[in-house]
Order: sequence, then structure tokens, then C-alpha cells
Amino acid sequence: MTVLNQDDFFYMTLAIREAEKGRYTTSPNPNVGCVIVKDNQVIGKGFHIQAGGPHAEVHALVAAGENAQGATAYVTLEPCSHTGKTPPCAEALIKAQVAKVVVGMTDPNPQVSGRGIEKLRNAGIQVHQDCLTQECEKLNAGFIKRMVNKLPYVQLKLGSSLDGRTAMSSGESQWITSAKARQDVQDYRAQACAVITGVGTVMADNPSLNVRQAEFKPNHYPCEKLRQPVKVVIDNQHQITPEYKLINQAETVYLVSNKHRNDAENINWPVNVKFLTLSQAGEHVCLTELLTQLALLEINQVWVEAGAKLAGAFIAQGLVDELIIYQAPKLLGENTKGLIEVTDLTKLNQAIEWRYQEVRQVGDDLKLVLFPKLSS
Repeated sequence: MTVLNQDDFFYMTLAIREAEKGRYTTSPNPNVGCVIVKDNQVIGKGFHIQAGGPHAEVHALVAAGENAQGATAYVTLEPCSHTGKTPPCAEALIKAQVAKVVVGMTDPNPQVSGRGIEKLRNAGIQVHQDCLTQECEKLNAGFIKRMVNKLPYVQLKLGSSLDGRTAMSSGESQWITSAKARQDVQDYRAQACAVITGVGTVMADNPSLNVRQAEFKPNHYPCEKLRQPVKVVIDNQHQITPEYKLINQAETVYLVSNKHRNDAENINWPVNVKFLTLSQAGEHVCLTELLTQLALLEINQVWVEAGAKLAGAFIAQGLVDELIIYQAPKLLGENTKGLIEVTDLTKLNQAIEWRYQEVRQVGDDLKLVLFPKLSS
């Protein structure tokens, strides 16, 4: 039986902090951190920066040099055993002759799962598993869900007044929430692989849905390395035209519908615009099929910023993994627009229940982070 001690927890915490440094850049790969320890001293550390580049273990081994022989490596995710864009990290640890590897969690990727640990043990390296597993899983909620469920992790963002209103009857909504709340949103956008919105939001607000560098101010992160998320617009009636702001960006924009777009060749669309036609016909786009297609495109995590109808559809269909609400201390009254539309609820026992994960003040607003309530 594996016995972990306080030192193991301490050094794995350092590895987790390393892994967090890659949260804006590693997609579609997971966030991974590694710390190498010898004689109670950290002799090397590193994190995975970008897909196609060296993995966390390689950065840490380079830093440790020859001192890695006989040392202990703490890795948040099982070292890979297969050759992809880079050589397998399990082989690198074996070659460096480390004595022990402490693994935060087993890799959910079926190409790896358990094989990296087996390879290390077969080479005579002592392996301890499941150190701070829950904390390590939080680093890669999107990657894990894509590997296990073939779907991306969905975060839905909503902003409202104290009485649950999102805009005046005229559509005026800038700004209900505070500048601090909007800055917090930029951090979520920067971590997302894709931002999903609906045609109504695009036509009403003409947003770019980019990470705004003026508001994006993470600690110790060079903004010149900023990766903008892919944009996904649900446009079943083909209303979007090339004039909208989000079309005129460098990153890819997917225009999604379940109807073939006959005018695609007749309009001068920028090269970054792609058309995603789903197979299931109907008045509305099948959101589950959309998310499945995005997972096939190696999208780990999506950030949904949408109007009441689309937000309500994601919630009603049980597709939201994390609900984030910024609630401003303002009362807008009755003649305004509501937070979500879910039309088929007629009894209180049909209410869609959530559980609070985090409640804190951001600027003048209250930030609520909720997860779906688990079935009892």
C-alpha cells in the first residue's frame, strides 16, 4: 500500500503551482507541473507551456541536470508513455535514473492511462500514486471530460442585477456589473479554448469576445503570449455577415447551423471563418452534437456568453458543468430582460437545482460559482 507523507503533499503542491502557470497556453494538452527533489531540496521544476513543446518533466530534468540521479520527481499527471509530438516523459525519467516518482493522478487519455506508471515500475523506479488527486484533477477539468465523456467542460457566465435582470427593455446593458467583474471574465476567457454565443447576442452587442489585454492582468504572465479563444456562433438562420467585429479577428470563428449555407461561396468571408453544419435537423441547433463536434476539434473547455434563450437551453439540457454569475447591487425593476428562459417548468419540484462552490465579492459585485446539484 502506498504511504504518502507531509513532504509528498508539500512538493506536490509546488508541482500544482507549476502546472497552473500553463493554464492559458497548453490547450489542447493538459496542464502539468513537475518538481524534482533531492535531499529535501528542489533541484528542478517546470511546467508544460505549449502543445508540441517540451513537457513539464523535461523542463524539470534539464534544470536538475545530473543531480536528477537518485532524486524524487513529483508530477501532477502520469508521465506519458507514448511518442506524440514529443518523446515519452516516462523514458526521460528512466534515462535520468530518478529513484522515485510521485504521481498526482492517472492520465485519463486511453493512450497513456496506467502505461506510464507501469513503464516506470518495470524500470525499477518506485512509484507512488494519487497524491492530492482532487487538486490535480481541478487543473484539467476540460481535458479529463473530453477524454472520458468526449465532450468539453462547459462554463456558463451570466451577469445580472440584484433582482435577476440583465438589460433594460431597450436592450441597454453596458454596464450592469463592475469593471472588476469584467476583468475577472477576461481571465476565464483566456483559459477557455472556445467562446460560444448566439446570433442574438452578436447582432445586439456586436462583441469581439476577445481577451482584452487592457483588462487581462494575471500574475507573472507575458501578454505577448496570449492565446485568443476560438469563437463559436450559433446562427441557424444564417444572419451573420462579415461586417461583425468577431468575424474580423485573427482567430478561427465557427458559424454553426443545422442547415447548409448556400451563400458561403457568394460572400467574401475572411479565411478564419469556418462553417460547421450539424447533422440533426430541426428548428434549433442540437447543443449536444455541437459540443461533441467541438471535442473532436480538441476543444477542452468552453466559455458560454449568451442571451437568456441560449443560456436557458444549455441549463435545461443539463450541459453546464459550472455556472458563474456576477450579481450587481442594483435593482432594475420589472420592465427589463430576465436572466434565463426555461419555459417547460410548471411545478416547484421541477426546479433545476445547484450547489454553491464559491461566493465572494468582486469589485462592487457578488460572484457566485455553482455546480449542478448531485442526485441524492
